[in-house]
Amino acid sequence: MKEINLKNKEKERLKQREKEAREREARHSNGHLFTSLTVSSTTLCSSCNRSITAKEALSCPACNVTIHNRCRDSLASCAKMKQKQQKLTLVRNSSALQNVALRTKTPMMKERPSSAIYPSDSLRQSLLGSRRVRSGLSLAKSVSTNNIAGMTEDSVGLRRILSQSTESLNFRSRTLSMDMFFRSCEWWWSPLLEELQVEGSCVQADSWSLVVEPNFLQTLHKDLIKQQDVIYELIQTEFHHVRTLRIMEGVYRRGMQEEVMLEAGVVHTIFPCLDQLLEWHSGFLSELLNRRKEGLMEGSSTNFTVRRIGELLLRQFSGQSADDMKKLYSEFCSRHPKAVKLYKEVLTRDRRLQQFVRRACRGPLLRRHGVQECILLVTQRITKYPVLIQRILDNTKGSEEEAQALSRALLLLKELISSVDKEVLELDRTRRLQEIQARLDPRAQAEVQGGGVFRGGELLRRKLLHEGTLLWKVQGSRMKDVQVLLMSDILVFLQEKDQKFTFASLDKSPVVSLNNLIVRDIANQERGMYLISASTPPEMYELYASSKDDRRTWMSRIQQTSLSCPSRDEFPLIETEDKALLRRLKADIQQKDREVLELLQERVTLFSDLVEATGRGGGGGGDELSTSSFRTSSCSRNLFRADTPHAPQAEPLLSASIAEGEFLSPGFIKDKNGNQLQERSLNEVTITSCSLSTDLLVDICSLHISLDYSYISVSLHFNISLPSK
Repeated sequence: MKEINLKNKEKERLKQREKEAREREARHSNGHLFTSLTVSSTTLCSSCNRSITAKEALSCPACNVTIHNRCRDSLASCAKMKQKQQKLTLVRNSSALQNVALRTKTPMMKERPSSAIYPSDSLRQSLLGSRRVRSGLSLAKSVSTNNIAGMTEDSVGLRRILSQSTESLNFRSRTLSMDMFFRSCEWWWSPLLEELQVEGSCVQADSWSLVVEPNFLQTLHKDLIKQQDVIYELIQTEFHHVRTLRIMEGVYRRGMQEEVMLEAGVVHTIFPCLDQLLEWHSGFLSELLNRRKEGLMEGSSTNFTVRRIGELLLRQFSGQSADDMKKLYSEFCSRHPKAVKLYKEVLTRDRRLQQFVRRACRGPLLRRHGVQECILLVTQRITKYPVLIQRILDNTKGSEEEAQALSRALLLLKELISSVDKEVLELDRTRRLQEIQARLDPRAQAEVQGGGVFRGGELLRRKLLHEGTLLWKVQGSRMKDVQVLLMSDILVFLQEKDQKFTFASLDKSPVVSLNNLIVRDIANQERGMYLISASTPPEMYELYASSKDDRRTWMSRIQQTSLSCPSRDEFPLIETEDKALLRRLKADIQQKDREVLELLQERVTLFSDLVEATGRGGGGGGDELSTSSFRTSSCSRNLFRADTPHAPQAEPLLSASIAEGEFLSPGFIKDKNGNQLQERSLNEVTITSCSLSTDLLVDICSLHISLDYSYISVSLHFNISLPSK
């Protein structure tokens, strides 16, 4: 029975195919490409001039003819198809004539390039496709294609070849003019690329072993050769990184600012802290190249060994240099997703940027260094240093001091990378919390135990520690998907609806305090856990994770956060409007204090440079050197000592500033997490501090920034003494 059904289906399939083939053949008649269409009752047949019904109407889109289905055989051939056939015949004849001409060329003709007379096949086809062959159309009206033969055919083909050669020359001239135009626009980055190419000549070799002479290489130990190969790789990759930064700064950023005319804020978002990164890595590369120069052998320009690399690396990855590197890479890496997203958005809508990027990426160097590739390379650079330093350390033999320096530098670098990762993670969490708060329904609110209403603004007071999706089991054995936010002192349950977040309105409060929260796993449920709140009355939440490992992660993080959770006296669950206002004012004051501190530090640096420039002088003997030192110290005192009538007021005023700052500091104590707490009344301390700060600022401004160096020192001390967040 099954075989019969299969045979019947196969027969029906064959009949359907034959029917479709007959219809296709019927519609291709006399060169026409007929298609069925719906027409009005007033449409007339082009063959018999009678009205056409909707069921039997056929139309040829090539010549716009509409006829009956039964009249298709009596219709004349399609004029458009004739023209196409004539055109193809002429092209075929011209190519045949061209082949004959190429075979019978004289030696003098062979010396000329064929592109000067005959265009390429692809160019000829493109030109033929774009031209309107009027001669072919007029020829089709007067004579049939079958009558074209002999000399007429050759003359027509020759004229077409000459016409095509002229058009090819015009096309080539237009192409050359466009190339010259683009090259004239590239003048501002071409010197940079040439400079980078010249500077990169010293690190073109694949390894150090290929740079030095073979005779010199044979005199060295195997471990030293491996060590120098890795050091050379460090120098080479550092140069490539500096080259990437210079391309970002000298080509893309400058082009976006000057040629594309993007806003400064947009360009800064795409390339954050680029100048500082370039300065840091350029200084590091300069130190490495100096060590290479110092290691040159006498009488040779190619043989060198880099010594005491551990000392250089230790200095580079410690102290102020390490702090700068941590700050720069934390900012750049945290802004990486936003920078790439913004660049893609601007590239999609701005045609000027599209043209600029397309033109800039024509060169082989910039083709490998697009904007997104450059940004990614910068974020990855900091992770390459530990691997290289570890390889240098593994091949360092016979020098205990050098090995210790390398080990210390490697340890500091790993700590630095860990700190960068931590700061990037915190910034990402802060950004994610802001996104969640922005998507939270403005009318969303939740009632909490003990009375009070929890609103979305309360989320920004806290830090987001962990986030994920869990299943919340409610009454009736129902499971609800909830977005869970683990904050510094609470758990928040949200639900998503129409791209908006709302507080989960289920049988329990969506805000759970972590104070005295008990976390237990569910027996025989590897994905389930209980959260037992020690409130009045106590409540129990039954949650399920996506996997056993996910549940373990949630339980561990909730328990750790619960142990370090501040008490409600220290950190209230809901902040009143007055306290929120005071907190914002306090944050603004602290931000201004930080800005003032940075300005004072810059001022100290400028004074130091001024002292150095003023006290710089020659000196050969000891007496001259001591005289120069005395002159420098005296000059520094004169520079930092104000010479105005207000100067005598500085000492008592600054003493009063320190005394008032020390008076304010006992009003604040710290909890176990380092948070500042109020011992006295918050209003009393705030009013007192604002009053004293106002008086002090008025007095300090009256001095016109003309105090001595102690002003700066006490200002720094006073800033530290202020209560911090």
